[in-house]
Amino acid sequence: MRWPTTLRGQFVAVVAAAVILSNLAVVAILEIGREGELRGARLSAAIDRIGSTFDYISTIPEEQQDSAVHALGTNLYHYAISEEPQIDAANDLEETEISHSVVAGEQNKELGAARVNLIDPVIPGLNEGPSVEITQEMSNGRWLWARFDRPRLPSPAPDIFIAAALGTILTGAAAAWLAGRVSRPLLALAYASGEVARGRTAPRLKVHGPDDMRRAAEAFNAMSDRVTRTLESQRQLLSAVGHDLRTPIAAMRITAEFVDDADTRERLTRNLDELQSLTEAVLSAARAGPGEEKRRVDLAALIESVCDDLVELGLPVDVDIDGSAPCLCRPSEIRRAVRNLIENAVRYGGTARVTLQKGSDGFDVVVEDNGPGIPEDKLEDVFEPFVRLESSRNNATGGAGLGLTLARSIAREHGGDVRLENRRSGTENVGLKAALRLPREPKRPKEPAAPVATEAAAT
Repeated sequence: MRWPTTLRGQFVAVVAAAVILSNLAVVAILEIGREGELRGARLSAAIDRIGSTFDYISTIPEEQQDSAVHALGTNLYHYAISEEPQIDAANDLEETEISHSVVAGEQNKELGAARVNLIDPVIPGLNEGPSVEITQEMSNGRWLWARFDRPRLPSPAPDIFIAAALGTILTGAAAAWLAGRVSRPLLALAYASGEVARGRTAPRLKVHGPDDMRRAAEAFNAMSDRVTRTLESQRQLLSAVGHDLRTPIAAMRITAEFVDDADTRERLTRNLDELQSLTEAVLSAARAGPGEEKRRVDLAALIESVCDDLVELGLPVDVDIDGSAPCLCRPSEIRRAVRNLIENAVRYGGTARVTLQKGSDGFDVVVEDNGPGIPEDKLEDVFEPFVRLESSRNNATGGAGLGLTLARSIAREHGGDVRLENRRSGTENVGLKAALRLPREPKRPKEPAAPVATEAAAT
């Protein structure tokens, strides 16, 4: 049996196990006590019965005593008459007390002193503990002998097991309810955190339940509001800066056209083109986020159209895609992400080979180049905004450092990701492999049932 992975399952399993073990301990204690009580009661009843039997046998005619002894014997009580005593005198206090109680309960005072022996016989199916032997001398000089074999103790009463099972069920149900009361707010918190991680507006958590959960919900709501305001302020700042830069860039471009020196005019134009590219990248970053609605498109056809557009612009792009790949996405954002990966491959590797790998749960858009690759410890750093690795990439053709940032942001918004991996031949890098992972159906965290987290957060 697998150990439960959810908080509710583990909580119920632990509580149920504790209840079962405690019930077993209680049953064991009760059985030990019951066994002691039954043993004492049965031994006392057996002594009284043996005493009464001895009393009766001693009063009947001698010629009838043997047949009476045989007739009175049972599976548990065994009687006999002998000429010599079969038991020595009592050896301990308990045997002495039993011998006195036998004599005290008899009516025939002509019987001699009783001799008692507590023994531990092993009779399968009949007894599981000590039994007793008693002998007394009759007035005719013969000795009466009896032995009692304690029977097997009965099984514990079914009521005990029924009560234990009922207690386990009721306790497990209570534990499940309590675990649900704790786990539901945690699920809501996990869902809301996932929304924040994907750049969406997180639903506000309802502040209810135990004090610990209430404080956690209040802290998350405050954090979500602050993160939302911060991201919106940054987006507005980037957008404002980008728009404000367009006007002076356009004015400088017009002014550069009137420069007489061709070399100077070319350098100014080249610098303005780079500044214009940086501005457009900033504006793209500011616009990044959920915009158009998702719709089902053929991912293979979309990638081929992007590659065809780049080939028409003179870029060395080789595409190898077969069949169709239906995918639910925002087409314009996916086009932007794929185009960024291809342009990076061409810029730093000289060429780009684009393939589409299809899996059972998603698609991988793979872009490979023949460039120098990236140091292993820098494969994640290049996803940071405005990061360029001048020592490992072609500095003369460097971009603004936002292409991979935008590509990963778009991929994660769709429930996927972008991964980089160096292509190797032996111990040397022979290129870089970028894989854009997209699920067939974007998976969203399971939204908790209302009313835990159904209030829309203020933007």
